[in-house]
Amino acid sequence: MSTSAFARTTIASPVSPSRGVLSPVGSDAVRISGGFWADLQSLNASTMIAHCDYWMERLGWIGNFDAAVEGRLPDDRRGREFSDSDVYKLLEAMAWELGRQANSDLEQRYSAIVARIARVQEADGYLNTMFGRPGQAPRYSDLEWGHELYCYGHLMQAAVARARTAGEDELVRIARRAADHVCEVFGEGGIESVCGHAEIEPALIEFGRLLGEQRYVDQARLFLERRGTQVLEDIEFGRQYFQDDVTVRDAEVLRGHAVRATYLLAGAIDLAIEDDDDELLSAAERQMRRTLARRTYITGGMGSHHEGESFGADFELPSERAYSETCAGIGSIMANHRLLLATGDSFFADQVERALFNVVATSPSEDGRSFFYTNTLHRSAPGVVAAADEVSPRAAASLRAPWFAVSCCPTNVARTVASLGAYVAMSDGQAVYLAQYVAGEVSAETEGGEVILDVDTSYPSEGVISFTVTSAPSGGAELVLRVPGWAGGATVQVDGEASSADPGWARIARRLTVGDRVVLTLPMATRVSRADQRIDGLRNQVAFERGPVVLCVERLASEEFAVDDLRVAGEPRDTVDGPVLPVRAVTHHDAEWPFGAAVGASPSVEASVFEVPLIPYHRWGNRGPSTMRVWMPVG
Repeated sequence: MSTSAFARTTIASPVSPSRGVLSPVGSDAVRISGGFWADLQSLNASTMIAHCDYWMERLGWIGNFDAAVEGRLPDDRRGREFSDSDVYKLLEAMAWELGRQANSDLEQRYSAIVARIARVQEADGYLNTMFGRPGQAPRYSDLEWGHELYCYGHLMQAAVARARTAGEDELVRIARRAADHVCEVFGEGGIESVCGHAEIEPALIEFGRLLGEQRYVDQARLFLERRGTQVLEDIEFGRQYFQDDVTVRDAEVLRGHAVRATYLLAGAIDLAIEDDDDELLSAAERQMRRTLARRTYITGGMGSHHEGESFGADFELPSERAYSETCAGIGSIMANHRLLLATGDSFFADQVERALFNVVATSPSEDGRSFFYTNTLHRSAPGVVAAADEVSPRAAASLRAPWFAVSCCPTNVARTVASLGAYVAMSDGQAVYLAQYVAGEVSAETEGGEVILDVDTSYPSEGVISFTVTSAPSGGAELVLRVPGWAGGATVQVDGEASSADPGWARIARRLTVGDRVVLTLPMATRVSRADQRIDGLRNQVAFERGPVVLCVERLASEEFAVDDLRVAGEPRDTVDGPVLPVRAVTHHDAEWPFGAAVGASPSVEASVFEVPLIPYHRWGNRGPSTMRVWMPVG
């Protein structure tokens, strides 16, 4: 092994940069004990992880590793070319969950799957069930679509999770051999190309950070430098689909396949940090800021095209045709979290929060047994309930489905939810920064010593977050709280003395000692949001938000009026049962030809005004077939 400039790190976080304005404190230092995210983590532990395991075992995706050992490939191979990666994401979810709380049954299941994978790895480190055997295509013969390097990336990220929560084990050794193989085959003098789906870039860097192995970071740099130099074959979607049209340094905005683009950006940020490359970091930040300003939905979702699962042009954000893949939302979280750590700008923490509440939390059903792959913002006709025991052939299922032929999203949600604690708190060495708000306990090491905070909140149901210092250094603790960009009028109270807090970071004016209590109060009245006028499909429409949660109007198929029959007739009103919206219903009149001077007249409007509930967008679709809108027409 080569020597490395990096010390081995055991911070229990999916990303642990060697430098930056802020450093994560790790999921092991955050105990989420109640409220919204504790409930979702509990559902993940009890149901979602097991659900993913069940489907991949049933469909033979895990069994592909057995078939490889037993010589039954390619005839008995099941699933898409990248199905190995979903097994690795399942292992990552298991590893983070086992780090969160011990579970002997889950530990045994994790170990059993790892043992089945270990038998497949070849002497030189190659590991894949789709390529390289008699009757299969040769290794690395289809870099555009084969996903071999992509699969390695998820293997390495699973190994990072395991090593940082339980120490090095067989999975870490498997990943190390695979990483060494990649360096041998794709390093200097080897195959001078990249994977059609970015993922190995951030994975190699994080694996290098974990093991103190500079060689892996150097290989990631080669991949990132090659990207955009047209090393992949052109396809019908164009090279931008792979982000192989323009180099990472020269790109102005994210484009092409949204998941590929966000994963690649995460790798670019990681490399910029490890290389101390301000130019590359600036390029990454520029791309993300423009993407957020022009190519991102109000939910934080990314990707407006079904064709190519891709970004559209600037301000091309149709609601009903929104693709907004769940995995792209997770990719956005990965990139924005890295920018937060690198720059210290709380704006990026706002974007993490938005995507967590309105993309990640939207995907799973309330029972944890079905998922949205795509996340439309408008459904004009009631969807079709997916069969509980069948695979959905289409990603754009009209309601949540138990499983998909391409099922990257359920395992991605599972690993993200299991590792949520890693996104909550960070430190600059002196102060503890709270970026996301959860009920529980946060501990962080500062230069002065350990700081422990007890956090009491029902956020986002309510906007009051209380912090009590239960342990502090002799010189006191420094605390910095994020005031979200939407939270104008927030206040911070320290031991009964209140002061206003503008959006951004609110630094507590004095050092805190044991027993001190700080209360952050965020305004939680339902607010009206309007879109940039350049978003053509949203003119004369408004959306509603409460705290970090985007709201929507949902109407069951059995209800009298569908959402498209409703017009906003006044301001939203907050009640004890949740916000409600005054609306009028319209009656449309059919014509033989839907265009012309007369047809354009306004439809007749019912005189009476009535109220409909505004529900959190993440809850829609749980009660059965329905129509739904985030953006509601006015007038």
